[in-house]
Amino acid sequence: MKITGPSLRIAAVGALILTILTGCGSSEEEKPAGEALVGTFQLDPGHCDAKGATGSYFRMIQPGGTVEKGGYFLNPDSKCPDQSYSVAIAGTDRGLVTGTFQPGPDPAFNARGDALAGQITRPGTFTAIKFAISTQSVDPGTGEKLPAPEVRNDDGKLSGQLTAWTAAWNNLYFNQGSPKPDGTTEGLTSPVVGTYDEESGRFELSWSSTIEGGPFDRFSGNWHLEGTFVASK
Repeated sequence: MKITGPSLRIAAVGALILTILTGCGSSEEEKPAGEALVGTFQLDPGHCDAKGATGSYFRMIQPGGTVEKGGYFLNPDSKCPDQSYSVAIAGTDRGLVTGTFQPGPDPAFNARGDALAGQITRPGTFTAIKFAISTQSVDPGTGEKLPAPEVRNDDGKLSGQLTAWTAAWNNLYFNQGSPKPDGTTEGLTSPVVGTYDEESGRFELSWSSTIEGGPFDRFSGNWHLEGTFVASK
């Protein structure tokens, strides 16, 4: 049967709409901006004085607080004048390696609950118990598979995902990545951002991540890494 007149116009409009909808559905996902930096983000040791801290460090924000104003949890083992700062020193890998995982040892804790991972940073003391950082391929809390850390440079501006960033303390694990394993940014969890100088390799990275469950439920870690990026050969 031949279609003519108004019916032909209606059919043509319908076909156009279907084409547009089909095209939208099949389009490729927008690729992340910039170039992936694959290598080691070698960490400067944290240093603190009466004005605060520089280098690599973290702070714990109490529930209801903000990144800008706190309130901050004070670590009684911190040697800083402001004990909300816990400084970090690079571990055996000299810092964070992107494109792969740094899972730490097995077992991950000693008999008293001190965390033993020492590849990214040396274990530090938090309320009389050693805490340590690793990047895990499977989240210890949820069992979800996680992507390897990725940091991208877009004309000197850094972004990326550090979902696998995991803190261990007192026989417990706390995901401190961004975004979280389910892809969300709960609470104060904020995107990984930073700066990068291609000539010198100097970088700064920062993000926040809210803890879900356990003794620090709704507390948030605020992380700052600083140092020099060295590309993989």
